[in-house]
Amino acid sequence: MCVCVAGLVLGLEKKNTKQEALLQLACCCGSAGCSLCCDCCPRIRQSLSTRFMYALYFILVVGLCCIMMSTTVAHKMKEHIPFFEEMCKGIKAGDTCEKLVGYSAVYRVCFGMACFFFIFCLLTLKINNSKSCRAHIHNGFWFFKLLLLGAMCSGAFFIPDQDTFLNAWRYVGAIGGFLFIGIQLLLLVEFAHKWNKNWTAGTASNKLWYASLALVTLIMYSVATGGLVSMAVFYTQKDGCMENKILLGVNGGLCLLISLVAISPSVQNRQPHSGLLQSGVISCYVTYLTFSALSSKPAEVVLDEHGKNITICVPNFGQDLYKDENLVTILGTGLLIGCILYSCLTSTTRSSSDALQGRYAAPELEIARCCFCFSPGGEDTEEQQPGKKGPRVIYDEKKGTVYIYSYFHFVFFLASLYVMMTVTNWFNYESANMESFFSGSWSIFWVKMASCWICVLLYLWTLVAPLCCPTRQFSV
Repeated sequence: MCVCVAGLVLGLEKKNTKQEALLQLACCCGSAGCSLCCDCCPRIRQSLSTRFMYALYFILVVGLCCIMMSTTVAHKMKEHIPFFEEMCKGIKAGDTCEKLVGYSAVYRVCFGMACFFFIFCLLTLKINNSKSCRAHIHNGFWFFKLLLLGAMCSGAFFIPDQDTFLNAWRYVGAIGGFLFIGIQLLLLVEFAHKWNKNWTAGTASNKLWYASLALVTLIMYSVATGGLVSMAVFYTQKDGCMENKILLGVNGGLCLLISLVAISPSVQNRQPHSGLLQSGVISCYVTYLTFSALSSKPAEVVLDEHGKNITICVPNFGQDLYKDENLVTILGTGLLIGCILYSCLTSTTRSSSDALQGRYAAPELEIARCCFCFSPGGEDTEEQQPGKKGPRVIYDEKKGTVYIYSYFHFVFFLASLYVMMTVTNWFNYESANMESFFSGSWSIFWVKMASCWICVLLYLWTLVAPLCCPTRQFSV
């Protein structure tokens, strides 16, 4: 994916200099779709290029937030930028630009990004194809959007009564962050049911699908069991670590509970498609969240028999890694951005939106496929025009949109709030910084544990809801 300005420079080096420059300029300042930078790259669909451009803007702002929360970057700037203090005083950011760093600056920047995506969420309501004026705005004008995003993020620093704003915005961010987590958990439960339903549909014509279901289920439970046993070995000790022992016991018991409920006769009578594959997927996710929560837990330090401080209830092999704070911060930040971006892009497809609204395909229409997440012919239809010169973009939404524009922007709006709360350490914001972010925090620990238990409750509800409300029709 190219940034329009880079594409404009590359376009000037080609034979048709003027034409290519105008095409790249249309991508920046008009409604034309953005293509890949060079001719050796394949053609790209407009629906995909648009989502990548919004994702690029999101990454830029998230990267800026991480820089604002880094004390190392602040010290390096102060040391290497000439006239740093004079510049800070000139822009009225404090003697050492303290107004541009810390949790309050991240709150303001994320406020601007959240407003940006919320405005586009309202602007793109009820768009059915890419031919309307609002659809052109959504798919183009990237230079002006970048200016708008920058203006919103900058303008948040001039909001009056900053203390009241930050306090109120913190609660809005917490609600939005939890809602973002909830959407991901709902989609995970839906994914587990869809996987089992799709592969079970294939058993009618090919018995090998039974073997596939059994193999995947065995792998899921092996991973979940192995993960819980490994955590019991590395995160507990014979004496102490009682909290870790209790949490591992509770979460292991929940995995056993959902497995027994999924294959119970009463649930099987109401939901013949319920099975161990779904509970295996949820058990794996519970194991992952348990590991992630225990890794985020602040280290326990006690005195040994020689009077020295020692860290307990954590793996010994991980203690040396955490000594290199810069390495941990860089790797952890990259992983955090990647996971959030993946969650955003995978939860904004039309099928995900339909699942959240309770719209599912009829079981008899299911076609078993290994890659069941995508339709047999792809999500959209390519319109090949090999003889046409111009940008290497396939305009695939002339008849209908591939994804719901407003829902796409709403998910990124919630992701902006989730990033704001995560980077500022949720409710321990005053002492938060990127260097200590991955060393442990009780706020992050309990958020992950709560997510784990909510995921189990959501899955259990999909199993017992038809029993509690027999007159209603449930589709999963």
